[in-house]
Amino acid sequence: MTTHMTGTREEWLAARIELLQAEKELTRRSDELARQRQALPWVRVDKAYRFETDEGSASLADLFQGRSQLLVYHFMFGPDYKAGCPSCSAIADGFDGFVVHLANHDVTLSAVSRAPLAKLQTYKQRMGWTFPWASSYGSDFNFDFNIAFTEQQQREGLVEYNYERSGHAMDAAQIPEPVTQFAATCGTDAATFTRDMPGLSTFVLDGGVIYHTYSTYARGLDGIWGMYQWLDRAPKGRNEVGFWWKRHDEYGKG
Repeated sequence: MTTHMTGTREEWLAARIELLQAEKELTRRSDELARQRQALPWVRVDKAYRFETDEGSASLADLFQGRSQLLVYHFMFGPDYKAGCPSCSAIADGFDGFVVHLANHDVTLSAVSRAPLAKLQTYKQRMGWTFPWASSYGSDFNFDFNIAFTEQQQREGLVEYNYERSGHAMDAAQIPEPVTQFAATCGTDAATFTRDMPGLSTFVLDGGVIYHTYSTYARGLDGIWGMYQWLDRAPKGRNEVGFWWKRHDEYGKG
């Protein structure tokens, strides 16, 4: 027998209507936050970043693909990885479905990673994805947007991520075991794995000038992680202990 509270249909409906008011307030607050994001000052990008893409060498402007807005998902796939991060992979599983809708609304979505293009292409084929994915290998792009770090920064505690500086050198003994396990699935160790982090950065092309408009990291990515939006509406919610997800082709393999 269930240990969860039960009730009549009438009791459920009364509670649901009460919850509806809270949901509406959250929606209004979310709309206001979106307006605040869009009101942030734009920062001109003058640095000449270069990327490698399926179409060849590209500038940041080229990644817009003729549109005025660019959404960059910073996908954790460092140069020494043998496979992409499972968490980023779960997020990216949703990209193909809506990238065409964004493209037809003046918005280009592209993933960017530090791994060489050949590695990204091989993994992209394995996952069955078609969305744009550029390599920033050898570029400062990921470092400048605070989602990639050097070994020296780790040693000296100078890693700045999610608008905070760690302030302490990396201690391998303090790395959570699930992170070590995730690193192993990428064919690397935890220290190397965490030199790349996930994030989202947005840009606009206006009057021939590129501006950086917004970046978010860590839990700020929840809103684009499609499976969590579904789980938050499931009867048992996220119902998780540690990292339970895998790459979509690894379920059932033990």
